[in-house]
Amino acid sequence: MHTVGLARYLDRPQIVYSAANDRLDVRSNDWWGEPLGPMFNRVLAEELGQRLPQTGVISDSSVVSVMPDARVELDVQQLDRDAAGSLILRAQASVTFRNPKHSVLRNFRFAVPTIEAGIRGQVKATSTAVAQLADGLASLLVSGR
Repeated sequence: MHTVGLARYLDRPQIVYSAANDRLDVRSNDWWGEPLGPMFNRVLAEELGQRLPQTGVISDSSVVSVMPDARVELDVQQLDRDAAGSLILRAQASVTFRNPKHSVLRNFRFAVPTIEAGIRGQVKATSTAVAQLADGLASLLVSGR
């Protein structure tokens, strides 16, 4: 994982509950455990490592330095509940392969129903959506297209 960019409305310590109906709903006492961008980077590197066990997956924040065979850049464009209560994760990923040199750009959108009410349900749905994103990224890395 190289970099993770966040939509500006997500770049805050609080969890954004919803941005539906042109209104941002942020709960003052519900915070992420760490800054969202670095957390996404770390969690996706772990998730990709689980899906690609024969591959070394190194996040951008690692002190380990190697010439990667592929570099993933991710732009998280949406991560909140829609009006129906489903967690929506929209992201755009760019993967640059070293040999042969080429890049692939892919858009992802996942809608995960929140089974449990409140922030706890949203965090569980977020975890599911991030796992689905990792599945998509792993498939992209394996296929190279």
